[in-house]
Amino acid sequence: MVEKINSVIRNYNYNYNTVVNPVTAKDETGKTNAVPKTSFCAATTVPINSANITLRTELTTKDEKNKYKAITSKLDRNTKKVVNLLLKNGVLLNNNSNDKSSVLDNLYKIATEPRAKGLSNTGILRDTIATISYPYLITQQFGDIPPSYRQGVIDANNKSKINTNDKRQTSDDIDVDHSGTCVAASTEFKLAKQMPAEFARFAQELSSPELSATKSIKLENLADNTLNGVWLLNAFEIPYHMDNYNDAVLKFAPDKNAIIRAQIQTTNKDPDERTPLDVLMQSTFMQIGSQQSYNTITDKRGGKFNQNDKGLIEFEKTFTESVVFDKNILSVTYQTVDENARLIGYETDLGTMKKHLVSALDMGENIIIGYTQTNENNVIVNGHEITIVGYKTNSNGKLTFICNDTDDGISRPIEYTEDYLLPKIHHAALPKEIVEGDMDIVPSWIEGVQMYHQLKKQAA
Repeated sequence: MVEKINSVIRNYNYNYNTVVNPVTAKDETGKTNAVPKTSFCAATTVPINSANITLRTELTTKDEKNKYKAITSKLDRNTKKVVNLLLKNGVLLNNNSNDKSSVLDNLYKIATEPRAKGLSNTGILRDTIATISYPYLITQQFGDIPPSYRQGVIDANNKSKINTNDKRQTSDDIDVDHSGTCVAASTEFKLAKQMPAEFARFAQELSSPELSATKSIKLENLADNTLNGVWLLNAFEIPYHMDNYNDAVLKFAPDKNAIIRAQIQTTNKDPDERTPLDVLMQSTFMQIGSQQSYNTITDKRGGKFNQNDKGLIEFEKTFTESVVFDKNILSVTYQTVDENARLIGYETDLGTMKKHLVSALDMGENIIIGYTQTNENNVIVNGHEITIVGYKTNSNGKLTFICNDTDDGISRPIEYTEDYLLPKIHHAALPKEIVEGDMDIVPSWIEGVQMYHQLKKQAA
């Protein structure tokens, strides 16, 4: 059990801790659970990754002081302490966001401006503070649907259905036992950990009455030229407009049913379930990747690139990460898999793979990876997305990777030895400059064009 620095926020099962000099207890899987020796506020873990950002730890203007006072007036004593520590650690005034608004600016809007119907100002405010302070709280675990909400959820899910059998199926579909939002939850985690101001901006806009967030991106971060970047935006059916030839302003929004799940979690959240903010964030990122086809009620998706109705495939994940972070992200596939889903080798040696991961981590990147599980015949039977956030080296030069898994029910970092994890990594999202000299990587947009034409030909 993680040591607590503050009291648990009532009804939210939060704790504000970080891992400092972790000690570990190994299990038979090669995984270890990081346990803190010393407990500090988790704000100390939030990185300020840009050299262009000046770390500010004091409120200097009247406007900042007024906003701080307005925010803290709505919080209990323990959460006020967390906000104060966010200030002292340079996070509260961090403005590494798309519109240069700070964490403070967006928390103030959350506290004082209307939220979407059924959402609580105080609840979203507390969720945002907690998640920025300690992103390991993020989970992809859906909550149950209380009897009082059940018929309304079924009716909402049946709105677009005509077939009677499809409507009957709804009563089973709405009970989501296992979530397919690991990519979306990992993206949420990375955003909270690497870009707290942008996370707070997303939280503010997605929970507002507009239920949407805008973001300006550079098309060169999607493809080699503007036309191919535009093709990708159109293929993923992202609403956008262009003010010039190089940039596009995108509109991100959760699916229409996400607000129902968020309202349920506002009044009926149990420990270890998603917060209303998790619901909105993960739905939005699923919408981006699934070509606007996701349904939060059933955790199922449609779309043109994936014939499976759960989760996101590698190409969709790369696009989502690229537009959310406005970065040229390459999805590097390391495993070689045959047509029968059997793992038959690797595209490069494990030493090169390790070098790529370490280089990205040294740059301040958190790396979302997809790993596989195989049966006795080396056939892949399962895949999952987690985030590597750091590493440490033992006396023999062996690495242990510090990771976050949004689906393990553990609100703290976990650790995998390099011998265990590296052979299981199917793909990793990495900055282009790290891998381009070692491997011949086909950019995801090219793979997307090829996939689109192939699927279109099969459907003809």
